[in-house]
Amino acid sequence: MNNNSIKLTTAQFAKLHKVNKRTLHYYDSIGLFRPNAKGDNGYRYYDVSQSIDFEYIRMLKELNMSIEEIVDYCKNPTPYKFLEIAEKKETEIDLAIQQLKHTKKILQRKKEQVTFCENLQEQEIRIEDCKAERISVLRYDFSEDDVSQIFTYANEKWSIEQIRIGIGSFISLDKVIYNTFDTYDGIYTYTLGRISGSKSLIKPKGKYICGYQKGTWDKAPAMYKKMLNYAEKNHLKLTGYAYEIGLNEFVISSPEEYITKFMIKIDEQY
Repeated sequence: MNNNSIKLTTAQFAKLHKVNKRTLHYYDSIGLFRPNAKGDNGYRYYDVSQSIDFEYIRMLKELNMSIEEIVDYCKNPTPYKFLEIAEKKETEIDLAIQQLKHTKKILQRKKEQVTFCENLQEQEIRIEDCKAERISVLRYDFSEDDVSQIFTYANEKWSIEQIRIGIGSFISLDKVIYNTFDTYDGIYTYTLGRISGSKSLIKPKGKYICGYQKGTWDKAPAMYKKMLNYAEKNHLKLTGYAYEIGLNEFVISSPEEYITKFMIKIDEQY
């Protein structure tokens, strides 16, 4: 039997394409997609050969084209119109893929951080080999601002994906040594793709003295003091900036469970 001659009721066609019958009724009512066969009993039927056209319509809908745009195209399809739509949608798909890659990277980083935090003590100091990472920085002392104001400022400069991967702060080593934490030097985030509106630099690879502190931020000066004492005891010369970043902000129920990572690079040429 020629497949093109197979006629299907609305219910059968809907089942074949795994859609609700009401979708077909709606498309029929607006003239977008109608049954093209009529039986001897007077009822209208869909032809199996219409399946490909229907799936193209569904594809356009999945590509976020409005019903009005799809109707306009289907009333007068041309190669030029199709190529114009295809070019536009390919660009949108590429952007969506890039955003999904960023989201996956964020999830992977957060998974690693949360898993790591599960085994931490109240306070820990370690020497770690850190890889080089590109970070985007904004000069900002936030001496009198709260977290909401910091978020507002960052949101003006960075994409929401950048913010989701985490916002840290950095402060000069001199300020850490002299216990001056009133004003920081800025905030940073790990770079995802290109960023406009902020300076990008490489946080250098090498050995870092890393401190992990559970609890509220007011414990930070004490942690830095312990890190400096550890460095002095082990004859380590420190250099550059001190970096801070939260590791588990989305998986805790109280500020006392918050874990901050502190990092200061060791001068290995010393």
